[in-house]
Amino acid sequence: MLDLSPAGLQRWTHETLIPAWIERAVDRKVGGFVEEFTPDGRPVTAPDRSALTTARLTYTFSHAARLSGSQAALEAAQYGFSLLLKAQEANGYVPKRFLPDGAASVPRRDLYDLAFVLFGCAHYHRATGDTAAIRLAGATMDLIEMELSAPLGGYAEDDLATLPRRQNPHMHLLEAFHALAEATGEQRWLDAAGRIVRLAAEHFIDAMGTLGEFFTPDWQPVAGDAGRLREPGHQFEWVWLLHHHHRLTGWEKARALADGLYSFGLVHGLDRARGLPALVLDGVDPEGAVVASTKLLWPQTEFIKALGARFEFAGDKDAGSRLPQHLDLMFRHFVDARTGLWHNQLDRAGGPLPVSLPSRVLYHLFLCLAETLRIMPPPSATSPEVSDGTGAR
Repeated sequence: MLDLSPAGLQRWTHETLIPAWIERAVDRKVGGFVEEFTPDGRPVTAPDRSALTTARLTYTFSHAARLSGSQAALEAAQYGFSLLLKAQEANGYVPKRFLPDGAASVPRRDLYDLAFVLFGCAHYHRATGDTAAIRLAGATMDLIEMELSAPLGGYAEDDLATLPRRQNPHMHLLEAFHALAEATGEQRWLDAAGRIVRLAAEHFIDAMGTLGEFFTPDWQPVAGDAGRLREPGHQFEWVWLLHHHHRLTGWEKARALADGLYSFGLVHGLDRARGLPALVLDGVDPEGAVVASTKLLWPQTEFIKALGARFEFAGDKDAGSRLPQHLDLMFRHFVDARTGLWHNQLDRAGGPLPVSLPSRVLYHLFLCLAETLRIMPPPSATSPEVSDGTGAR
């Protein structure tokens, strides 16, 4: 049985999860990280690498190395960062996809991916002290500001003027700006974070505390179902980010925004159907009606992070008691404690769907566990155990 006490969870995270993924994902023959696995854990070969996966795993192994002192994790982080640096040097920026020698295979400047380049650089610098990471972050932000700034606020999706506009890349920019502010102490990153939070307050989050996903160039919700989609996982991710924004800046409205998002997500974002696992749903509409009844892994991690933030910063004892309960649910239904693999998506009843397992999702799982370990244990919380089996049950 897997012990989900703080000590047990820490052992599993740093002695099972991270070593297993170093062994699984670092491609020492071709270079870079393996991007995708079949549902049963077999690697899917690809001729190139993505900025997104390379940056996310650089983050993951950097953070793991800093928390555990693992030399293997540090070497894996160096492996990823060196590839990002190689791509930057070959192209003058980090393209969306590139070959193991750094040459661009998909030369697009993609905002979502570049947000994770910034995030990976921040954590790599914190783990190693390597100033090359801060130089790469600065050059990447210079490019974003020069080439992707949009006239009505925020940034373009990419250098192809792709529509619709999305809140999602901006959310991850906020995460990266926070990380860089803490890594460097530079005001540039807090100023940039403030602009993102104000954009969210003015356009992404409505008066009912719901978070829109897709927008027109002037930040109006797009027509149809896409404009009405609410992803509970993103609601909860913003809760965590807004509490940390308040911690870093003292801007009180951030807490109020977080409260509204959390309230809607808690009422409408969890499956309340009798007899079904109370996991976070993939999609609802602004009234809370279910529009995507499947259940991905990453929204569960974001709910756990939101619970932790509510407990830590708002003194929410109910959130503190929910945290170990949802952690137990996540392990029971998604995570194979023996191998560190997971089911990426379940149907509403909790059955695993035959979808691929992207290695980039490790970022979500590890950060959730790192945040949980940072604040555990909540008062009066029990430490449930889950099966050390080979899949959901």
